[in-house]
Amino acid sequence: MKMIVAALLACVVSQVNAQQITSPVSSIRVTADATVSAKPDRALIDVGVLTQEKQPQNASSQNAKQIDTVVIAMHKLLGADADIKTINYALNPDYQYRPLGGKSAVSSYTAMNVVRVTVDDLDKVGAVLDAATQAGANHVESVRYTVRDQQVLHAQAVRDAAAKARASADALASALNLKILRVLSVEEGDSSLPGADAADLRDPSAPAAPPPAQSSSFVVTANVTLTVEVSAR
Repeated sequence: MKMIVAALLACVVSQVNAQQITSPVSSIRVTADATVSAKPDRALIDVGVLTQEKQPQNASSQNAKQIDTVVIAMHKLLGADADIKTINYALNPDYQYRPLGGKSAVSSYTAMNVVRVTVDDLDKVGAVLDAATQAGANHVESVRYTVRDQQVLHAQAVRDAAAKARASADALASALNLKILRVLSVEEGDSSLPGADAADLRDPSAPAAPPPAQSSSFVVTANVTLTVEVSAR
């Protein structure tokens, strides 16, 4: 009999502990955004050469000579240590399509080589485009204004968003006559770096145009979601 009573008591204690463990936690969940801006201090200029020839070897070799001339001109303008790197190369056939269901045939080949020129002196953007086109660049893919250290802006935006989220949680708890016991979770949402992604795309065959107007600010947006445990005062 004693063993049965002890077993029943253990079962009751186990159920009580389970209820305590699974009992719901009162919480408040808030989301906040913050935006930080800075003046751009870097330009990413993507320029290249398109070469069309009957034979793929000719298209490739002519393109290589032309892009080398462009790169040399860039180094002459910006210095031997200028940041210039190839970001895209392609060699594709051009097809001539025949009407009435006739078979298409390769009419020529187009080679494309694009280099990215990183410039920290924004006053030289126009000069870079001019020098590139004079050296043979016939493709301006994009000119983007950005900042050198985006992580600094991102960190500041996250801090500001977290502070806003905590302030909102404090305000809600006070309005509901609750007190915050502890932070349960903090989640960072997707950050936005529009200045880094906005491209100024142009027709590949179009000549270089004047540089786009410099953006007045580079903007970074952060999103933070905060969950806190609360209880009655």
